[in-house]
Amino acid sequence: MTRRALALLVAFAAAAVPAAAQDSVPQPGGVRLTLRYDPGNRPSMVIVPGAGLDSVRTIIKRDLDFSDRFTTIISPEAEAVAAGPSAPLNYGLYKNFGAAFALELVQSAGQTTVRLHDVNGGKVINTMDTRFAEASDPALRMQVHRASDEVVRWVTGTPGVAATRIAYVAGGRIMLMDYDGAAITALTPAGQTALSPAWSPTSDRIAYTRLGEGKGPVLIQRLSGGAPQAVPGSESALNITPMFSPDGQFLAYAQSGEQGTNIQVANVRDMCCVQRLTTGRFADNLSPTYAPDGQRIAFVSTRAGPPQIYVMEANGTDTELLVPFDFGVTGSSNAPEWSPDGVSLAFHREVSGGPQIFVLDVAGRRLKQLSSSGRNEDPTWAPDGRHIAFVSDRTGQRQIWVIDIETGRVRAITTGGVARLPAWSRRLP
Repeated sequence: MTRRALALLVAFAAAAVPAAAQDSVPQPGGVRLTLRYDPGNRPSMVIVPGAGLDSVRTIIKRDLDFSDRFTTIISPEAEAVAAGPSAPLNYGLYKNFGAAFALELVQSAGQTTVRLHDVNGGKVINTMDTRFAEASDPALRMQVHRASDEVVRWVTGTPGVAATRIAYVAGGRIMLMDYDGAAITALTPAGQTALSPAWSPTSDRIAYTRLGEGKGPVLIQRLSGGAPQAVPGSESALNITPMFSPDGQFLAYAQSGEQGTNIQVANVRDMCCVQRLTTGRFADNLSPTYAPDGQRIAFVSTRAGPPQIYVMEANGTDTELLVPFDFGVTGSSNAPEWSPDGVSLAFHREVSGGPQIFVLDVAGRRLKQLSSSGRNEDPTWAPDGRHIAFVSDRTGQRQIWVIDIETGRVRAITTGGVARLPAWSRRLP
């Protein structure tokens, strides 16, 4: 392994060292707030009680809460006792409790009917029929997540993000979990060291770096199983920070050599045709991220000194500085990721000796700092474009947190150990 490659590897490893705990105050339900939050800005949703489906209601209630689109209220228990499965809803009662919507689940002959009620209008505004798996079936959670996302779409026009997963690194392995931290599984075997997970646009494959024997190839693993495939051009040297193009045809990654680290791209549809995109001598170029239209790539480069974020055409031409320097106010910028709508770029930047999460309005080149407590780094967008997962040590251990950028509400996802390098999937098919 070259000295430059070793330095890059040490930099990745250094990110795993936890810092001191910060003053974070837990709120009920494990939610932590960084800003004053007014629940009145969100319509209230009551989950109607009923016979059976308790676990389904629990998951849906949490999904709707984590969507940050609603305030969920507990339904009066008297309604559950008084009403039968076919009794009409007491809209007046729910209106008195401040509910704008009521979500009803009714089970009959193995089928579940999901109804969304407009409480003020006193009517059903959407309904769907589905068949949920048994409570003991692992498939149940994702089925319920998809139902929750549909409810969010009914009200807002945009589906939720419950039917997604987050990949991350823990103990040198690529781990997968539901967006809420449940159903944690290992993608890579024990005894190997893996880094830099990246989802394919269809969320059926993950690219990652496997370290060993002085090098690190980029591999693509199908979630359906089978042996991982090595990405062309990455069989030698150290190759890190892979990222799929929006159409899934190409994969960009950074390769380290004696004269620097450069970004190259391979055709992973045909597994051929490697092209180098950067040619800076004695500089590091890494962490490529495609714009949603596939026309541009943002990346990190040390060509002008400390790491900063640049942008180039997808063929490697017309490179320019993307994130403005602030001349000593803050330091290095790293880990960029383009938002799903292409409007913004999330990344972390050094502030007073520690990384913090920022979002750049790409068109206006305006910056917004999202974090300030502890060390916060490696942001990754949810497919709704309003939630960002990131790694923070604000409670003393590096865990994954999620922030709603519209309200500033944050919540922790407990992974049971030190977590690094999260990557949020698109909505699962």
